[in-house]
Amino acid sequence: MGKFSVLVMVLAILCLLSREFACNGDTHLAGCSESDRKALIDFKNGLNDPENRLSSWRGSDCCDWRGVGCDNSTGAVIAIDLHNPHPYNSDSLSRYGFWNLSGEINPALLRLKSLRNLDLSFNTFPEIPIPEFFGSLKELRYLNLSKAGFNGVIPTNLGNLSRLQYLDVSSELFSLTVDNLQWVAGLGNLRNLAMKHVDLSMVGSDWIRVLNRLPFLTELDLSGCSLSGFVPFTGSVNFTSLSVVDLSFNSLNSKFPDWLVNITSLVSLDLGENSLHERIPLGISELPNLRYLNLEGNYNLTADCSQLFWGSWRRIEVLNLDNNRVHGKLPDSIGNMTSLVDFNMFSNNIEGGIPSSISSLCKLSNFDLAGNNLTGSLPEFLEGTKNCISRSPLPNLMFMRLSPIPASLGRLSLLRELGLGGNELNGTLPDTLGQFSKLVIFDVSNNNLMGNVSESHFSKLSNLKFLHLSSNSLVLNVSSNWVPPFQVRNLDMGSCQLGPSFPAWLTTQKEIMYLDFSNASISGAIPNWFWDLSSNLSLLNVSHNLLQGQLPNPFKVAPFADVDFSSNLLQGPIPLPAVEIELLDLSDNQFSGPIPANFGEAMPNLIFLSLSGNHIKGEIATSIGYMVALSALDLSRNNLMGSIPSSLGNCSFLKVLDLGSNNLSGVIPWSLGQLKQLQTLHLNDNKFSGDIPLSLQNCSSLETIDLGNNKLSGIIPSWIGENFAALRILRLRSNSFSGRLPSQLTNLSSLQVLDLAENNLIGSIPDSLASLKAMAKIQNVNQYLLYGNYRGRYYEESLVVSVAGQPLKYTKFLSLVTCIDLSSNNLSGEFPEAIMQLLGLMFLNLSVNHISGHIPKGIGDLSELSSLDVSNNQLSGGIPPSMSSLSFLSYLNLSNNNFSGMIPSYGQMATFAESAFSGNPFLCVFPLRINCKGGNSDTGSPAEDTDKDERGNDFIDQWFYLSVGLGFAAGILVPYVVIAIKNPWSDAYFGFVDRIIGMPLWMRNNRDIHRRNERRRR
Repeated sequence: MGKFSVLVMVLAILCLLSREFACNGDTHLAGCSESDRKALIDFKNGLNDPENRLSSWRGSDCCDWRGVGCDNSTGAVIAIDLHNPHPYNSDSLSRYGFWNLSGEINPALLRLKSLRNLDLSFNTFPEIPIPEFFGSLKELRYLNLSKAGFNGVIPTNLGNLSRLQYLDVSSELFSLTVDNLQWVAGLGNLRNLAMKHVDLSMVGSDWIRVLNRLPFLTELDLSGCSLSGFVPFTGSVNFTSLSVVDLSFNSLNSKFPDWLVNITSLVSLDLGENSLHERIPLGISELPNLRYLNLEGNYNLTADCSQLFWGSWRRIEVLNLDNNRVHGKLPDSIGNMTSLVDFNMFSNNIEGGIPSSISSLCKLSNFDLAGNNLTGSLPEFLEGTKNCISRSPLPNLMFMRLSPIPASLGRLSLLRELGLGGNELNGTLPDTLGQFSKLVIFDVSNNNLMGNVSESHFSKLSNLKFLHLSSNSLVLNVSSNWVPPFQVRNLDMGSCQLGPSFPAWLTTQKEIMYLDFSNASISGAIPNWFWDLSSNLSLLNVSHNLLQGQLPNPFKVAPFADVDFSSNLLQGPIPLPAVEIELLDLSDNQFSGPIPANFGEAMPNLIFLSLSGNHIKGEIATSIGYMVALSALDLSRNNLMGSIPSSLGNCSFLKVLDLGSNNLSGVIPWSLGQLKQLQTLHLNDNKFSGDIPLSLQNCSSLETIDLGNNKLSGIIPSWIGENFAALRILRLRSNSFSGRLPSQLTNLSSLQVLDLAENNLIGSIPDSLASLKAMAKIQNVNQYLLYGNYRGRYYEESLVVSVAGQPLKYTKFLSLVTCIDLSSNNLSGEFPEAIMQLLGLMFLNLSVNHISGHIPKGIGDLSELSSLDVSNNQLSGGIPPSMSSLSFLSYLNLSNNNFSGMIPSYGQMATFAESAFSGNPFLCVFPLRINCKGGNSDTGSPAEDTDKDERGNDFIDQWFYLSVGLGFAAGILVPYVVIAIKNPWSDAYFGFVDRIIGMPLWMRNNRDIHRRNERRRR
């Protein structure tokens, strides 16, 4: 080769290199033009540069300026990169906020005729629109305005940038919007389009067709864009190059977009946190390049495991199907997914065992199958893993939540995060866990584990930071001088046996921030050394132990901590924390003395406060009204006196106010009407007087009003029935209310408990009771009534209901209770026929009134009725035969009325004693062996005259006892026959019986026999 040829080649290489360097802004051969330099200076003059990032923008050659790139051959400015090198986020704001450029974008940029790349991302331009003139920068190939502070509508003339290949206009908090997306079709050369968090709610459903006109599109990010509705698409797919699609965190409500499985170039697909439903297409597993698939949080996507894992999945690395409806058993073919790193199928319906072929997944890092229906064991799987480790070590096997725990688990020597919580694991923890020297997180909480946990379980866990053993039956068996090898941050050992003394090894834990020793069988005083480490605790829970003595005042915890000392034997005055906290529960102890006057001032940001069940006396501290963030306030079951301070009306976020069972007096303050978020109000068992304040009608969110056992008077306000659409419980018993029952009460469609007993009410019971919709249907779905929930701590609603003359407290099953108690008033008129439409009614008490007329024949329709008391009224006529069909009726009192005729002597009626019918002189009471005189058309059974001979009387006695026996047998056998025919009814039948206090002995015995027989049969 001649010298000339070599020279030409060298020049050519230098030319290529010079162009590459010019694009990177590293070097150049020609200086920039004066016009470009002046344009840049004008652009700089419009910017605010607090950190002087553009200090290099001086001199004649702008190609040497920071963030400026030039064409090497012409010197023309082709790139401006002024992105914030420290992108804004919540963590970096205080440190790097000063790096942000702001100010105005000068149209001088239009004079840069060769500008190809423009990056202004992660700055804070002062909420100005994206400049319209950007659409005239015709040479642009790259435009990045991501999170740069712009707002308003994205200009449609950006569609004029026909050479653009990369466009990122992602925004913060929907600050940018798009009215329609048609202009994007003009970007025919676009490869990357990112519009994350841009508001696209107005673009309609045609956005897919618009994007399909971009044949070179490779990456698409429309996550969090408020896209909604269906994902329609018909016609041929033009996305021949599409590799990355992110449509997560929208509101897409359609079946899985089938057209996606035709895009063979897909590498990453994210459709998580939408509302997709129906079947996951089978072809998804055959996409040859797919490495990342996220479908979590759609909740209604379905797939059968045997079909879902039928394909190859050869290159898949991340598979996230959390919170869907995947079902069936994991097939052995899952072992073919040899590239798998993260496998997440939390909260689905997967059943059966874990196939041993998983041992082939040597790259596995995260394996999460919590919240499924897995059964079986793991020994084969872990045996295979041993071979896998020798071939290719597992770096991080994270959150393995499987069942049960095998002793061979210790073979996973590189394990860092092990999460087995929230399953139904049983058995013991293997000692081999102590060999996991790299373990950081260990979670087996909320299982059925039992047995001892010894020092060997932790022998080499020097890196452990999160230890969660709560809600098991484990016993910690370590020596008194044990020094753990770890320094944990979170220590959760609730419901484990740690006592009887306070664990001394806790003195070694200097980094602990989260401590839960609840229900841990610890007794005695809290040692003084504990308060030396408690100042770091953001959560301290030692509830449900037998701790004694006094707490230091003030006690030490971390600022804004959650503190729970409830259900112990602690004494002394109420302590205050040394710093502000957000949750304080001292309930069910033996604290005494008054509430400190500065209580609210010491904890102005407290959100949850419970001091119930102590010996606190004195008045309610006015300063509690300073706790403006308070959500739940429970001071019940103490010895408080005086009036309710009006300052409580300042707690505008209050959802729970329970002052019941104290000695409070005075009127209910008008200021309580300011608590518009209040959901449950208990002022029961005090000495309040006066009327119900009119202002209380403003508390329209109320679900419980319990003012029982006070000295309130006046009429029951009609607005109670007009303003509380969500009211479940209205309890005004044992007061001095007078007047008539307001007919508006029947507007309370959510009402399940109406207790107005022991007042001075007059008039008749309105027929509109049939409008109480919640009582007209059977309540067979139990809902815990929890209020003021804060970080998993809540106030649990409870109520005392009078049943069979006895007060019964309902808590767990309160949502199933339906009750009407109007007893001990001066009500008159006839027995209300409307009650027969309340088919879900369980307890009915109309006793001690002046009600007349007949019990309606349709009373047998009240199939859920468990207690009926109409004693001490003026009822007459016969006892309806349909009452014999009330199979759940366990308490009946018809005494002291004017009933006549024969008592139905079969079915459930045959189980009640004489006292249920006493005081009705015209009844034929066979248990008393009193013969009936005359006929009785109500029962349909002939009466016998007293002049019958002895043989005739013997016949009557024999007939009676035969009928009683047959009725009694029918009452038992008929439900049994029904349950035997349809087994699922068994659980429903006896589950309902379980929640009826006072269930007859024969029913309990038969239930237990049935359950034993069922277990044997299965």
